[in-house]
Amino acid sequence: MNRYPVWKYAIIVIVLLVGLVYALPNFFGEAPAVQVSSGKSTVKVDAGTQARVAEALKTAGLAPDLLTLDATSVRARFTSTDDQLKARDVLQRALVPDPSDPPYVVALNLVSRSPSWLAALHAYPMYLGLDLRGGVDFLLQVDMKGAIDKRAESFANDLRSGLRDKNVRGTSVSRNGQTIEARFRDAAGLETAKALIQDQFPDLAATDSQEGSEWKLTATIKPEAARRLQDAALKQNITTLHNRINELGVAEPVIQQQGLDRIVVQLPGVQDTAKAKDILGRTATLEMRLVDESAEGRAAETGSGPVPFGSEKFLDREGRAVIVKKQVLVTGENLTDAQPGFDSQTQQPKVDLTMDAKGGRIMRDVSRENFRKRMAMLIFEKGKGEVLTAPSINGELGNRFQISGSMTVVEANDLALLLRAGSLAAPMEIIQERTIGPSLGADNIDKGFKSVMYGFLAIMVFMCAYYALFGLFSSIALAVNLMLLVAVLSMLQATLTLPGIAAMALAIGVAIDSNVLINERVREELRGGVSPQAAIHAGYDRAWGTILDSNVTTLIAGIALLAFGSGPVRGFAVVHCIGIVTSMFSAVFFSRGLVNFWYGSKKKLKSVSIGTVWKPDAAKTAADAK
Repeated sequence: MNRYPVWKYAIIVIVLLVGLVYALPNFFGEAPAVQVSSGKSTVKVDAGTQARVAEALKTAGLAPDLLTLDATSVRARFTSTDDQLKARDVLQRALVPDPSDPPYVVALNLVSRSPSWLAALHAYPMYLGLDLRGGVDFLLQVDMKGAIDKRAESFANDLRSGLRDKNVRGTSVSRNGQTIEARFRDAAGLETAKALIQDQFPDLAATDSQEGSEWKLTATIKPEAARRLQDAALKQNITTLHNRINELGVAEPVIQQQGLDRIVVQLPGVQDTAKAKDILGRTATLEMRLVDESAEGRAAETGSGPVPFGSEKFLDREGRAVIVKKQVLVTGENLTDAQPGFDSQTQQPKVDLTMDAKGGRIMRDVSRENFRKRMAMLIFEKGKGEVLTAPSINGELGNRFQISGSMTVVEANDLALLLRAGSLAAPMEIIQERTIGPSLGADNIDKGFKSVMYGFLAIMVFMCAYYALFGLFSSIALAVNLMLLVAVLSMLQATLTLPGIAAMALAIGVAIDSNVLINERVREELRGGVSPQAAIHAGYDRAWGTILDSNVTTLIAGIALLAFGSGPVRGFAVVHCIGIVTSMFSAVFFSRGLVNFWYGSKKKLKSVSIGTVWKPDAAKTAADAK
């Protein structure tokens, strides 16, 4: 009756082991470390960077106890802050020869002290939020009107160019806010314009009217296209912010959308507000220029001659010199989109570029006059330019063309990202900022930890005093619930905030409620004269429906907070929902396994240790029956 099969105990053991492994990293604390991340959009952090870091530290006689490489940075962990500071100076000299143009950012950081075997199992501690670690919090407002105005201006230019190509004379095209107005001398020009919009401008809705001897065509951006444009602008701004924040050396930045036109940026560990503002508001400029392929230009590329007059020297991502002409053909303002893909003929990776009308017209003229010559794409950050790519012109270019050659899929994706996210898609302004000091964060951690532990101990004392051995079983199940909650948050690499700690404290109270229902149900069965084994069985079975109902209704409220909340409310909801799920496992499945393990093998069980069971007096019962 009260026996679990072996496979159920196997599930319990496996869950406990997995939970223990993934919860462990949170108890080792943090060690001083040095983080090396990219200082430019064109510089990658890879295995070669890791080798350079290791060699520089070895030469200086510094031995980190852990050297790791992740997607954006190399981290070297040390046992003392003295070694950390020495390593920072060594790596600064080795990797940043020119402080005015740093290819890498060498920053002090803190990493987990958990052993390497846990890291090999991808067991990492939870991230600590801004209120626990300290740092800077910005709320940015994106100017969506500016983004739509910019797109409307691009449509007006493209329509003007399209009408010119179709030899429609006597027209005037202008932009009035987010509306495009075109005037024609005759109906034929109007019909041509309507056909052009229907064919090439699916995002525009056009209406026509006659004003005296002129025909007027009014085109507006469709609502669904405007929403799509706003979403794209917001996503591009978030991508750009991610690229820029890498320069701060922040290991766990939080950059997320809030509402329709706002972005929250949280930088834990960053105390320099001025530097953070400077990087968030920095602009990057994209330029396209012709490569100087004269004899003097080739000599300058090899270093055997000076740079010719009217040209400049830049380096590409491999460090090779490229001599380009000073004349700027088009800039990033003319680039409307860049997407990676594959060439239909060669199946090689490529990047498809889309220019506005002005840029397309310039590219068409330049490509005709410079067939088989190279054109360089440069990105300028902090006044320093670098060559992203310098492909040759193999045909007539226009509004849409592609870049292909010896590039991998990853390089094509990176290049498309750099071309798209070199600058912000829409202007932003900081409408709110706050700074939290590290001492306040440490105080929050200490108080939050104490609140959870004191609450847990108080509940444990009460349960053991009131329900005896069953109270001990409930307390063990509660400890398992807390461990599983921490383990799941660590697996998800969630960011723990102060509201999250509050949700943990609440989860303890909600979890023990299930055990109280079970214990009281068992007591009720014993009062009715049922045998102990039958009382245990009936107590768990009959309490399950109530437990399920109460947890599901609480979970619905948590999901509502998760779906519609933001910021601290969302952080609370995440921990709350996970705590409900883990409590149902620990309070019902795990605690019953403990009870079955302890009492299930006893065939002639006379009593159970579940506190005082008040039974009605037999005589009084008989009198009441009469």
